[in-house]
Amino acid sequence: MQYHTMASSPPDTSKTTKMERYNSYIRRVNSTKLLQASSKLLFRVTLLVALLLILFFTLNYPPITDNPHHIHSKNHLFSSAFYGSGAAWEKQVRHSATPRRPNGFSVLVTGAAGFVGVHCSLALKKRGDGVLGLDNFNSYYDPSLKRARQKLLGKHQIFVVEGDINDAELLNKLFDIVPFSHILHLAAQAGVRYAMQNPLSYVNSNVAGFVNLLEVAKSADPQPAIVWASSSSVYGLNTEVPFSEGHRTDQPASLYAATKKAGEEIAHTYNHIYGLSLTGLRFFTVYGPWGRPDMAYFFFTKDILQHKPINVYVTPDGKEVARDFTYIDDIVKGCVGALDTAEKSTGSGGKKRAPAQLRVYNLGNTAPVTVNKLVGILESLLNVKAKKHVIKMPRNGDVPYTHANVSLAYRDFGYKPTTDLATGLRKFAKWYTSYYGIESRVKKEIQSDD
Repeated sequence: MQYHTMASSPPDTSKTTKMERYNSYIRRVNSTKLLQASSKLLFRVTLLVALLLILFFTLNYPPITDNPHHIHSKNHLFSSAFYGSGAAWEKQVRHSATPRRPNGFSVLVTGAAGFVGVHCSLALKKRGDGVLGLDNFNSYYDPSLKRARQKLLGKHQIFVVEGDINDAELLNKLFDIVPFSHILHLAAQAGVRYAMQNPLSYVNSNVAGFVNLLEVAKSADPQPAIVWASSSSVYGLNTEVPFSEGHRTDQPASLYAATKKAGEEIAHTYNHIYGLSLTGLRFFTVYGPWGRPDMAYFFFTKDILQHKPINVYVTPDGKEVARDFTYIDDIVKGCVGALDTAEKSTGSGGKKRAPAQLRVYNLGNTAPVTVNKLVGILESLLNVKAKKHVIKMPRNGDVPYTHANVSLAYRDFGYKPTTDLATGLRKFAKWYTSYYGIESRVKKEIQSDD
């Protein structure tokens, strides 16, 4: 029997293929949408985190690291972006710097929230000059004291820009807004002993920061006259007394002193090349209300009131250490006198057009007092006996004796200190006990003193 096999027809797969293609397309579309949605979400989360980080840093200003090398640069990253823009900010800058008296100065005060800076700013504003402050509020000592000074300045319509003198962009913006007639440059890394712990902070502020400020000033139109803080520390190992401006200053005993001496040489260079009018002031141990907590009279007061022992230094051969303590009001008079007699800079377009004024002056009290006597005055004012540990002065950059000859400053702008140490410490003790809320523990006569 013959069988006829019939070839079976292939199954119709077109519908299945179309369905698979459609499903594949749907999967790709959904995958693409999911990827796009994830990307958008990731972008938004990243942007939000970045904004929160920026907001955190600008509101809190903490040091970028615990390493003290960073204490001068903490606002530098953000100052131009957040403090150097906006119509309201520019209005504050302009209003603060505008003088209120005929022919008044417009002064940029660096380190305005510092000890000398706050007093000078108030004095200039009081007489009708325009004053704009600049300060980085670093953590060398308690920033809350600097904030309190800033608040005091604000009550007198003095605006303090938060920024660093190493921020050229910020400085240029300030000079674009305000044609400053003068700069009172007081910003610096202070303290003799701290230089052994953090040497680079002194180079960063006292050398690099000063150069940066001068670089901006040389190109300004008009160029401002500049009065700046040098230090009595430049006399170093000099043994001629009283210290006079003509004495040698090439033997610094500390890095702090070396950076201030470097500043004087840098000032000479910018005066010689660019025609900047520059006046350096060598301060001698300034003290008074709103002072620096790292100074002996300040922490002696704190420790005596807390019945803690204090270290009183003597020289290696057992002699008493003495300082030419100078009250803040006398220093302010010297700074203002230097500003009033500062001649205009002579450069334009970054080029010197004629010889320019270059000066340096001692600002001291002319009456050295031993540290033992300082302690005795504080004991009497605070009505507490100090627990003194007399020890040999360590090799930390301190010098045993300072004594200012101020005849040059007297001749040129009538500088004449009038406050003796007992009077000045009484005013300091009154401020200290009021500021820290401990009036009841000291003599009533301090509080009633005018």
